[in-house]
Amino acid sequence: MKTIASMTGFARSGGQRPEMGLSWTWEARSVNGKGLDVRVRWPNGFDALEAPAKELVARHLTRGSVTVSLQTRTDAAAGGGQVRINQALLAQLMDLARDLPLHVQPPSFDGLLQVRGVLETVEAEEPDDEARKALETEMLASLDQALTGLKAARHEEGARLNTILRAHLATIADLVSRAGQTASARPDAMQDRLRAALSQLLEAKVPVSEDRLAQELALIATRQDVREELDRLVAHIAQAMELLDAGGPVGRRLDFLCQEFNREANTLCSKAQDTALTRIGLELKTVIDQLREQVQNVE
Repeated sequence: MKTIASMTGFARSGGQRPEMGLSWTWEARSVNGKGLDVRVRWPNGFDALEAPAKELVARHLTRGSVTVSLQTRTDAAAGGGQVRINQALLAQLMDLARDLPLHVQPPSFDGLLQVRGVLETVEAEEPDDEARKALETEMLASLDQALTGLKAARHEEGARLNTILRAHLATIADLVSRAGQTASARPDAMQDRLRAALSQLLEAKVPVSEDRLAQELALIATRQDVREELDRLVAHIAQAMELLDAGGPVGRRLDFLCQEFNREANTLCSKAQDTALTRIGLELKTVIDQLREQVQNVE
């Protein structure tokens, strides 16, 4: 069963090549985005990983602003580099020490090792092309693990989002039901208002033709009837629930539905003929705004 996913998440994965004295860590994080925007950060010497890293992200995710960062660490003691003594510089320093006046305490061997240049780090040889490709393949496999973790984190957050969205939709459904019970939405109340409007038109000093009278009454009825808006809100609620049940990347469609929700709520407020319906309409707008705020994070 598919579930919705959030666009917010974080995961980390790493690996190592002990014979090279090299270890690495991938960090993958994502936040809201209109589409899929991928940024890759890497240390010097690993430029070739950018393109395949972006391809990997696109296989796992469809939407969000995603950043993947590679960090590497070289262990000198494990072969990434060796420390050696600059014998010539050390001998020169020891000769200078022997020439010091007698009242000056000669430097210790430990002290001489602290002199810049006495200890040198010899970097390991660069791997050949074959070894380099094998290393990059292993690094990309670690990235794939990180992205799998990121996707899982986004789905875990999506489960919490699902609960929140359904609660907002339930609140909207309750408000729509309450709106249908107000005086403005009752057929008998509408008939009373139409009779009052008709009476005003008939009592007008200027004679009104039957066609004009029919047009005016139809216009008044349209302006006061909120049942169409309520029916559309009910349909939007059902469609939103279907999208949540279907799961997958439904964020864009839910966002469009939120716009439709808001349009109907605005019309409802403009047609309201009593304070009760006006208050419900304003509550609807508030909950719809809360719904859309959460929908912005759905993949």
